[in-house]
Formats: sequence, structure tokens, C-alpha cells
Amino acid sequence: MPSAPVPLTFPGDTSRPDVDALWQRPRGAKAVYVLAHGAGAGMEHPFMIAMADALARHGVATLRFMFPYMQAGSRRPDGEKVLRATLTAAAEVALGRARGLPVFAGGKSMGGRMTSRAMAQAPMPGVRGLAFLGFPLHPAGKPSDERAAHLSDVSVPMLFVQGTRDRLASLDLLQPVIEGLGAQATVHIVDGGDHSLAVPKRSGRTSEEVLDGVASTLAQWMQRQGE
Repeated sequence: MPSAPVPLTFPGDTSRPDVDALWQRPRGAKAVYVLAHGAGAGMEHPFMIAMADALARHGVATLRFMFPYMQAGSRRPDGEKVLRATLTAAAEVALGRARGLPVFAGGKSMGGRMTSRAMAQAPMPGVRGLAFLGFPLHPAGKPSDERAAHLSDVSVPMLFVQGTRDRLASLDLLQPVIEGLGAQATVHIVDGGDHSLAVPKRSGRTSEEVLDGVASTLAQWMQRQGE
């Protein structure tokens, strides 16, 4: 059984109340991952819970947290400055609890992209790499690679976990972006996965099996970066 998450709070942005967070550290953890949620669902969405549990089974501690707008019950994301400030604060909390373990950051969709925006704007001390769970390269039905322009300013290794059916990231556009980043970037393709990495029933795989494979990939990648 995965370890139980411990609730805590921290100041996400000086202009707003504290935000809730969940710290989940399995016994024998080898790395820490700051796991930011996507635009439309918070830290207790089934995907976030399942991903944190899968990572715990593979020896990765996680810090999930709420962005201020989600904490306030709004559906409208905060401005980028607030999102970046919250991510930086979350990374500081994770570093304080890591006890020497290597710390990584990223997350689901918008959470992952805002992490890379934060890192490109002002590198977060102590964060060794970024892992994206469905990088939202463009809006659905509007192919473009403009959202990737800042990635060349990120100074740490990056791992992209992408589904072949992701309507927010055409692989025909994303692959050249990743190749252009050189050795700094790695991609893990989820065959048949959509933007939430869910696969069709006909694939013969369950969601738990898919996320377990993703967690295994993240754990191995983090171990390599942390050496």
C-alpha cells in the first residue's frame, strides 16, 4: 500500500491566503517530485491521487498543492506571476522536507508548463530537473509550437511524458522541439494515451498499469539525474 499523504499549508503568494498541500513520502524514498495540478482540477483529482500513489510505490515522494485560484474555488487560473510564485514556494517547501534527496518539479498539463515557465524566468535553487505529464504545447485544434519557445531557457534536464492521442500536443510538432533541446530533453511516449494519459479499453491496459509504467519511468529518470 502507498504511504498516506500528510496535509500541510504554505503561503503560495504574499497577496493571498495560504494554500493546502499534501506531502507523501514512502519509506526508502529516493527522490522528491513537486507535482502541480492542471488548469481544471486540483490536487485531489483522481489522476493526481493515482499518480502520487504510483510514484510512492516506486520510491518517489511527492508534494501536491493547490494553486490560489483553485484553493479559492475558482475555475479561472491565476495570472502567470501568481502561478510561478506558488510553484517556487512549493519547491522551497519540498526542498525543506527532502532531507538530502534530489528534488524535481513539474506536473500535469498547465502545472507542468508553468513549472518550466518559472524555471526559465528564474531558476529554482535545488531543483534538478523537470518532468511534464502531458505538456500542453497548443490549444486543442490549434497546432503551434509557440508555447515551447521558453524551454530553451530552462537550464535543467527535462522529461516529457506524452500520449499519442494528446489533442493538446501534436507529436509531429513536439518531437522537433524535444530534438532541438538536445541531450537536455527526453521523451516517454504512452501509446494510445490522451492528454490525461488514459488509453482506450481495446489497448488491453488499465489506467493503473499505464500510470505504474509512467511512475517507473519517472523514478528511473530521476535516479539518473540525481547521481
